[in-house]
Amino acid sequence: MLKISFVFFITLLLPIVSIAQENKITTGNENGTLIAIGGGDIGHTNIMKEFRKLAGGDSAKIVVIPTAFVRNNEIDTLLLKRNFKEYGIPNFTVLHTNDSIEVNTDDFVKPIKEATGIYFTGGRHWRIADSYLNTKVHKELLKLLDRGGVIAGSSAGATIQGSYLARGDTKNNQIMMGDHEIGFGFISNIVIDQHVLSRNRQFDMFTILEKKPELLGIGIDESTAIVVKGDILEVIGESYVIIYDKSFWSIEHNPFDEETQKELPNKNQLFYFLKSGDKYNLRDRKVIRN
Repeated sequence: MLKISFVFFITLLLPIVSIAQENKITTGNENGTLIAIGGGDIGHTNIMKEFRKLAGGDSAKIVVIPTAFVRNNEIDTLLLKRNFKEYGIPNFTVLHTNDSIEVNTDDFVKPIKEATGIYFTGGRHWRIADSYLNTKVHKELLKLLDRGGVIAGSSAGATIQGSYLARGDTKNNQIMMGDHEIGFGFISNIVIDQHVLSRNRQFDMFTILEKKPELLGIGIDESTAIVVKGDILEVIGESYVIIYDKSFWSIEHNPFDEETQKELPNKNQLFYFLKSGDKYNLRDRKVIRN
């Protein structure tokens, strides 16, 4: 069995930190699209149809990275084929390693260089970080976004797209701030949680935000996703997304009319819900009114 080892930084692979990250700005990629899915059953939703369309439809070149779910270096290819056939994606390439030498070879990253879409499965996202963070894979994923590609992921595959890893501890997934805290940073200055309403996780985010108040918190429920391009986030799917930005929004709440304001807790305990079709400006941290 291959053993996971630490990635040693070399000049070619310096830690990948964006200007937005350094300036504490929350934003996605200007050219590419990100789809972060809250887990659950997504085969009957429009989420994977959107992923397929954005990746190029019938001409899409999809790479599936199941590393979050791989144990003992064994991949359940039959399950992947069955699921992705249901999603309308019968043809795809599976990419996985936990070898720190192989991950930095040209042969290994070649499928990413040729891909139009990448999909990260659920599981434990610290496995993704151990295998790919600050490697050639990470570098090529950023290049894919720069050329207009799409990266999607469900559950662990959603959280890894952010800059901070919620539930990144190797012991269990109930430790919000664990031994793995750094994500890919495809979306800067953000922490993404998943399964939030289905598993009653809506209050867990405050554990992180109390210590890292500069982060934007996003909680995504099952069968629901955020689609992010540049500064704009849009909700798709069947349930809700929770926004933790120290403010409150409601169609019933007029912030300019003091007489109609709701009685709210302090700003460090606030969150609100967005549904399918709602849009949010990440940089401004404000709901976009229709």
